[in-house]
Amino acid sequence: MKRSDRLVAMTNYLVEHPMELISLPFFSDTYGAAKSSISEDLSIINHMFKEDGIGYLESISGAAGGVKYVPNVSVNKSESMINKLCKELEDPSRILPGGYLFMSDVLATPSTIRDIGRLFASRFAGLNIDSIVTVATKGIPLAYAVASFLNVPVVIVRRDPKVTEGSTVSINYVSGSSKKIQTMVLSKRSLKPGENVCIIDDFMKAGGTINGMKNLLQEFDANVKAIGVLAEAEDEEEDRVVDDYISLLQIKNVDSNSKQIEVIKGNYFEQ
Repeated sequence: MKRSDRLVAMTNYLVEHPMELISLPFFSDTYGAAKSSISEDLSIINHMFKEDGIGYLESISGAAGGVKYVPNVSVNKSESMINKLCKELEDPSRILPGGYLFMSDVLATPSTIRDIGRLFASRFAGLNIDSIVTVATKGIPLAYAVASFLNVPVVIVRRDPKVTEGSTVSINYVSGSSKKIQTMVLSKRSLKPGENVCIIDDFMKAGGTINGMKNLLQEFDANVKAIGVLAEAEDEEEDRVVDDYISLLQIKNVDSNSKQIEVIKGNYFEQ
């Protein structure tokens, strides 16, 4: 195989298997090249990943060592992605009755969801996350996008028990915005004791739902290592029950009368 062909094949394999330790003998056997040649190829790939601002290759020495692709979006690329989201959500046609904001199309666009997943994965790649946890339903595509870059499973918390879930654990929690008592459930088979988890959600007001998930995860002895939300509301900040989180966007104002929306960067660059 020519080096140019091998570089393309190896790059594709690394991108398709993020956060997975791959041994040099695997590449050597797969592409029929000496380990020295493979090492040179990996140096070229690592350089281009860094130049393109999409991550880097982490090398681990020793008999059980190898190399793995770690997603890591550059600051310039991150700012560009988030600014694009802000501009997209400031479209006045998104305003719904009651001052709500239409966001379903953003969560349904594969390229946008992939960018969001890459951003969160960049922040959480070094936390040894075992699972991504979200609540049904709008947070599901976001959770899968993040999980695809961290190469971990997705665990879905539901509002009502499903017969296909088997035995479940349920808790009651107080919604931070409406102050109503609500219920969430999770299958007993979803998590192993002591797992490191990351909570992902699409929108946060006061944080009652996320706080409820944290309480539910305590029943599984899980360690909540990170919380990521696509957008947060500013006007609930005083009553917020969650303070340790990463947000991409902050919705400062939705004025139905003047048809104006103000969306700014979240705390992604502050943490």
